[in-house]
Amino acid sequence: MPSQKDPNKTSDSPAKPVSLWFLFFIFLKIGCIAFGGFTALIAVVENDIIRKRKLMKTEDMLDGISLAMLLPGPVAVNVVAFVGYRLRRGIGAFVSATGVILPSFFLLIGLSHIYFTYGELPAISKVFSGFIPAVTAIIITTAWGMSKKAVTDWPQFIMALAAASILLGIGGFYITLTIILAAGAAGLMLYGSGEPKDRDVPARVSPADRDPAGSGPGFSKLSAVISTALLVIFLLLFSIPVPGLGNDSLARIFVTFSGMSLMLFGGGFVFIPLIQEIVVEGMRWVTQSEFTSAIALGQVTPGPILISAAFIGYKVKGLAGGALATFAIFFPSALLMVNASRILDRIKRSRSMQAALQGIRAAVVGMVFAAAVVIGKGAQFHWVSLVIFAGCMVALMRFKLDIVWIIPSAGILGMLLY
Repeated sequence: MPSQKDPNKTSDSPAKPVSLWFLFFIFLKIGCIAFGGFTALIAVVENDIIRKRKLMKTEDMLDGISLAMLLPGPVAVNVVAFVGYRLRRGIGAFVSATGVILPSFFLLIGLSHIYFTYGELPAISKVFSGFIPAVTAIIITTAWGMSKKAVTDWPQFIMALAAASILLGIGGFYITLTIILAAGAAGLMLYGSGEPKDRDVPARVSPADRDPAGSGPGFSKLSAVISTALLVIFLLLFSIPVPGLGNDSLARIFVTFSGMSLMLFGGGFVFIPLIQEIVVEGMRWVTQSEFTSAIALGQVTPGPILISAAFIGYKVKGLAGGALATFAIFFPSALLMVNASRILDRIKRSRSMQAALQGIRAAVVGMVFAAAVVIGKGAQFHWVSLVIFAGCMVALMRFKLDIVWIIPSAGILGMLLY
């Protein structure tokens, strides 16, 4: 006798709970093939988890993307953590995020070893010289694309221009934070009384996914308190000077990158100005040239741009430093993502939050343009630099060539023409 269909169950609902090993290997595979940045990784996750395996509802995936865009940290990894949390709670979030990061981590550690071992060879130096104008072109095209959505009126244009000018003229970590805070306050004053521009952000949380207390799927109050306390500790250690920590110690690496993980809003190349100020100008862990190489190497891996933290950690403290920097840059923001899932609906409906973000996003566009200028100054004063830069701009803006082809091609041209 055929069973009756549950009217409350959609075709997107998972048939049974998935194992942690299953989650790990699914996201390990995704981490190996998702070249092309945030959108590519999210597309692969959506295809594998929702369309193919029907482990989640499409609406829940959209909710996770919306939340990730409002929180600090890499959007793609935070969405993966959200998916893992929905399927297997906290441990599922950790396993899923770990699986998707590992392929890029191991690849970047190998590339970092080659760079620091053989980087002084003329051929290798020419390859990395070709990276600089290519990375500059990538950042400029990224900022231009962002500006079409984030800078839509004169006040936002002025905020973007002011942010770029101040960062180029003064610079410094605290100046960067001041710009972000001031832009948020300006956005709140200018746009707080009207309708938020991000009206396409979905504002729903499935009632079936809430427990009776409305605190989210299986989310205990104790775990919420512990995770919140950890996040506060990370921020305090980052903000307040801690005596006794050596500049190149593992403890300093963890404190620095875990703090940055909770301060980096916007995704992708938006992170570059703040990281650059801290690791180049502040801690002096890497030179400007090495930082540019870290960004370039991060682009030839399938992972998010923050995987470049592995390069910096490796330079400071070898393999242990690379592993710790990677863990610290991803773990806190993923933990915040899981913690915020229980108040997802309230965050997305906040008019004040949306208004502040309108100001912050405009300022961030200016900061990204400023980062392109700083990195571009490191290019060799040579006609080849101009050719590579112009070629990359045309390839990116006219032909929409994937970034994964840009960086290797620029390196080859650098080796052949410089």
